[in-house]
Amino acid sequence: MAARRVAVTGAGVVSPLGKSLAEFHAALAEGRSGIRRLPESLAQSSGVQVGALVDWNPAPLLNEAEAVNIDRVSQFALAAAAQALAASRLDLSAADRDRIGVYWGTGMGGAHTLESAYKNVYGAGEWRVRPLTVVMAMNNAAGSNVAVRHGLRGPFANFSTACSSSAMALGEAMRSIMAGRADVIVAGGAEALLTPGTLAAWQALRTLAPADAADPAASCKPFDKRRAGLVLGEGAAAFVLEEESRARARGAPIHALLTAYGNSCDAAHMSRPDRDGQVRAMREALIEAGLEPNAIGYINAHGTATAVGDVVEAEAINVVFGAAAADIPVSSTKSLHGHLLGGAGALEFAVALLALEKGVLAPTAFLEQPDPACRVRHVRLRAERVAPPRAVMSNSFAFGGSNVVLIAERA
Repeated sequence: MAARRVAVTGAGVVSPLGKSLAEFHAALAEGRSGIRRLPESLAQSSGVQVGALVDWNPAPLLNEAEAVNIDRVSQFALAAAAQALAASRLDLSAADRDRIGVYWGTGMGGAHTLESAYKNVYGAGEWRVRPLTVVMAMNNAAGSNVAVRHGLRGPFANFSTACSSSAMALGEAMRSIMAGRADVIVAGGAEALLTPGTLAAWQALRTLAPADAADPAASCKPFDKRRAGLVLGEGAAAFVLEEESRARARGAPIHALLTAYGNSCDAAHMSRPDRDGQVRAMREALIEAGLEPNAIGYINAHGTATAVGDVVEAEAINVVFGAAAADIPVSSTKSLHGHLLGGAGALEFAVALLALEKGVLAPTAFLEQPDPACRVRHVRLRAERVAPPRAVMSNSFAFGGSNVVLIAERA
């Protein structure tokens, strides 16, 4: 029996660069940054200066009564998933929804709901919180809201492995479809953690970039000698993953084939990345895809703009790709949309699809002074246009040592 392959038949995005896949891709092609100074009402006394916010209004997706009982992170998830399902042209009314699942990723879950509850309890001394606090704040709320909204009764999983969460959701969804446990899975991730309390916690780690003195939009500079840390963002991305022969039989649009998923753990340190762990994940993905290193035509790097992280990832790429590393374009688009933590892997998989489908390589913006310690073939300052490559790779490396690598190929 031929192996079941997995097609990407729909995609949806809510991001600081736009609230649709088309808007997101257009901003990437233009090199337009979504990073801004944070309003004082949000930054307060945390010391955090910049972030990447979504300009968000839940209407008409949700009416007023629904919106007040669904955390911002779940609202993003619902919007992205609805876009992906519509784009896939999947007729849910006629589908066997026992065979359609949801695999989702998030780092912090309903952070806004928790912030509100803590303000009531510890700020106002009011020990009565809203009755739905638990179900709005729980980490599986975003994915569960997607399943409930569309009646998707197939396999469900929620992943919370920090910055690799949504990439893991995509990889594990691929494996479940390949194993025959589902025919279709809506997979992706969301994050909405820009609250004063969460910002203060991140500021305490000393990993966040200050505002660029000349241009706050240029505050995140992966691989640059001047890099000063990451910039937090918010948003969501969702994909309809479908068994390929089923997708072709119904004439579905196919963006790409998701062909490989590498997963490793550093098991070395809670916050410092390990080169060998990243190497293992990339090599596992290449082996599963059956590809030689030189078959990869673009790498979306994790590239957070931290002093250590960027160097370690560049070293890992050189170990895995050897001489081919000099020719494989690499970029980190966190320079434009910020770091979505649990939603980052899914959003950056959407970046990789732009290269695969249209031959547009999104840039590492503001990379004016490449660090010699980060020796890769950078796509810097502005997008490049090439013949669409055969395959692309997307890296997601997380606190806790969780490494996830996805490979997609042209359909």
